[in-house]
Amino acid sequence: MKVAVLLPCFNEEAAIAQTIAGFREHLPDATVYVFDNNSKDRTVEIAREHGAVTRSVPLQGKGNVVRRMFADIDADVYVMADGDLTYDPSAAPEMVRRLWDEQLDMVVGTRHHEEDEAYRGGHVLGNKAFTGLLAWLFGRSFSDIFSGYRAFSRRYAKSFPALSAGFETETEMSVHALELRMPVGEVATKYGARPDGSESKLNTFRDGWRILKTIGTLFRVEEPRAFYGTLAAAIQLTAIGLAIPLFITFFQTGLVPRLPTAVLVTGMTIVALLTFFAGLTLAAIKRARTETRRLAYLAQPAPGDETD
Repeated sequence: MKVAVLLPCFNEEAAIAQTIAGFREHLPDATVYVFDNNSKDRTVEIAREHGAVTRSVPLQGKGNVVRRMFADIDADVYVMADGDLTYDPSAAPEMVRRLWDEQLDMVVGTRHHEEDEAYRGGHVLGNKAFTGLLAWLFGRSFSDIFSGYRAFSRRYAKSFPALSAGFETETEMSVHALELRMPVGEVATKYGARPDGSESKLNTFRDGWRILKTIGTLFRVEEPRAFYGTLAAAIQLTAIGLAIPLFITFFQTGLVPRLPTAVLVTGMTIVALLTFFAGLTLAAIKRARTETRRLAYLAQPAPGDETD
């Protein structure tokens, strides 16, 4: 079994050495890769000094890094964690074991923190809200959809399109697994505070808004019948609400005095029908896209079936 530890990094010289050492201790047979995303400090130099294989990704953003990681590295199991020492390397062997022995495609390291500095209250609340939203929209979800600590099978890595550019990539990862009905699991792991000199790159409001837009886009793309059907129903119900007074007046007087409203209602009804049928058409296209992704997924052997 070939295991690759993938560490996306940006200005992590305060933490990268300990992060690499931790994963090399707990996964001694794994190759540790540091994917540097335009660091301005000594992250790359320190990573090389501690035995990691370094790669550079010029396009800024974690999603761009993930795209390169999965495209460039060939392994049986991929373990991804941020290079800021917040994730506990001792959980990695259990994540790899479960993925391999149970033939899972993704194992999420669900975060449990004991230090207030590790996980701000606003982030905890936002995580719960977005996790609930994802479960409501897609029928099921994970306990921690924003965790950056995950183990993947080769099947997952080579079928994941990685279209996002930034921190919304974790949401895209979760939806990809849900839409292809992949076997997944979760392992509880400690989440610690960053060491001195390491700063979070996550902006609560800016990245929260980007994540919300990503969820909306993924819902529109992955569930077009539900999205466009709901939109069509909302337009049609509004049109009916506007039409009720017109019908009452017509039955009482035989006249339609508010012609502009009647034209508006007619137009909204046409738009509702077009929206509904657009959803049906896009659902057929989405099915074809899902079949293509499924074939890419099936082209790779399942975890545990490869030759060690």
